[in-house]
Amino acid sequence: MTRFTISDTPRIGLKLIERHPLGDARGFLSRLFCAEELSAAGWRVPIAQINHTFTAARGTVRGLHYQLPPHAEMKLVSCLRGAVWDVAVDLRAGSPTYLQWHAEILSAENHRALLIPEGFAHGFQTQSDDVEMLYCHSSFYAPAAEAGLNPQDPRVAVAWPLAVQGLSPRDAGHPMIDAQFEGVRL
Repeated sequence: MTRFTISDTPRIGLKLIERHPLGDARGFLSRLFCAEELSAAGWRVPIAQINHTFTAARGTVRGLHYQLPPHAEMKLVSCLRGAVWDVAVDLRAGSPTYLQWHAEILSAENHRALLIPEGFAHGFQTQSDDVEMLYCHSSFYAPAAEAGLNPQDPRVAVAWPLAVQGLSPRDAGHPMIDAQFEGVRL
């Protein structure tokens, strides 16, 4: 019995994962990760790191983050409490969906996750207060490989559903895409 439904999105390689919890009157069990089942979606490496975040206020934007090769990473992103509008931007040089974004509502109630391939920037906007997220990463965090896009970059034009607020100084300081940006070469 499969615990996931894996669906393609309009961005090549970006997958929507729907978990199928098993429940009864006591509650439920939801599988967050299964290497065997998620290999069909492109996850073929061990999990290198798992991160848990908490964001207090509705409307807060975190991101858009990515790591450069050779530390480029896949992410499996789930919302465990509250709801987010989760965004992935294709930065892969030569991709037919280069600089295009896709977003999904991830919430504790809908049991959805995004599997974000290498070469995508990732961010989210909280749609409720008190949001908790869980990230599975295919690579370790490498500070020297850390990069980001400004979440308000007009060239990418992410249509955030709420007014952007709560940006960290780091996220607000990420550059806008300019003529020198050639994308991520994997």
